Amino acid sequence: MKIGIDIRNIGKKRTGDEVVFFNLVKNLVDIDQQNEYFLFTDILEENILQDIKNDLGIENKNNFQIISLKSANKFIWNIWTLPNYLKKNLVDIYHTQYILPFRISKNIKLITTIHDVSFNAFPELIKLSDLFFLKLLIPRSLKRADKIIAVSEFTKSEIIKYYKMAPEKIKVAYNAVGDDFLSDVSQEKLEEIKRKYNLPENFILYIGTLQPRKNLPILIEAFASSKLGQSYKLVLCGNKDAHNFDEKIDEIIEKNNLSNNIIFPGFIDEKDKPAIYKSAGIFCYPSLYEGFGIPILEAFASGTPALVSDIPPHREIAGDGSLFFDPKNFQDLSEKLLKISVEENLRNDLARRGKFRLNDFSWKKTAEKTLQIYKNC
Repeated sequence: MKIGIDIRNIGKKRTGDEVVFFNLVKNLVDIDQQNEYFLFTDILEENILQDIKNDLGIENKNNFQIISLKSANKFIWNIWTLPNYLKKNLVDIYHTQYILPFRISKNIKLITTIHDVSFNAFPELIKLSDLFFLKLLIPRSLKRADKIIAVSEFTKSEIIKYYKMAPEKIKVAYNAVGDDFLSDVSQEKLEEIKRKYNLPENFILYIGTLQPRKNLPILIEAFASSKLGQSYKLVLCGNKDAHNFDEKIDEIIEKNNLSNNIIFPGFIDEKDKPAIYKSAGIFCYPSLYEGFGIPILEAFASGTPALVSDIPPHREIAGDGSLFFDPKNFQDLSEKLLKISVEENLRNDLARRGKFRLNDFSWKKTAEKTLQIYKNC
């Protein structure tokens, strides 16, 4: 088969979206020497492209090649740039995320991965311009797709709920953690990363985007209420300049006079993440809505006790590996932050159970399942 995969997010610091397709492709490289892969991107800079090749391990793989297509923006890419290329360079399968390209031959099987449909569950937390395009284009993409890949059973159920899709059209392929998390981190590396990101000795960690659905104001309120500021700092990793930043974060910090207790290291390079998780005393993930929650597994892999919001996908993914709290009750979160900070036996038990839970997830399994979906198409 000739398989096209949209890798435009790789190299663009897009957190979850980038991590999923990077690890999917990297593991397809390892398991598939038979089919031809065309990896489509709008990146043109040779040095970045070379880094992507090296990181994916395709430098000497004859059945993998990167196709760079210049485009003014992502909408022109879907409407004009990619369709025109595929008219002259037919593939058997094209796999992307969310929105499918237009004017694609019916001879090409189309697959879209859906991470979550938070824009349906919490439309008030999405920018109106984004909401307009998502509401307009996602239904079309799901209808046109030959197969839909959901990252969890919860996301599959949400797609069925909001779009009335036939269940057999949707396949579930879980996310996992990258290889970097499965090896030891040296003490020298830990110290290096602490200096690089100006991290304190003891801290509670959040890592991800800083969007409204991530529910960070309640974490800040709970941190203030718990009075843990004397022994812990709160480290919120994510790009404050990124799209749809939750402005309530700054308001809550100012209201509680916490500017000296909360640290924003910015975007974290993937290679640095294991050391940051390993350095944290507690990992907290307070999201109102997720499709999966890769950072939870990253905390498990690092042996860092996890405290996460009690929502269906977190129950599905974390199982008994984490402590749960009501994401709309900052007092509940505050009490559990205090509990997990003082009870060493609880922290050790959570770390042990999290490591065990991790055995259910691997990118190799995800790649094998995705390859089977390609074959079935």
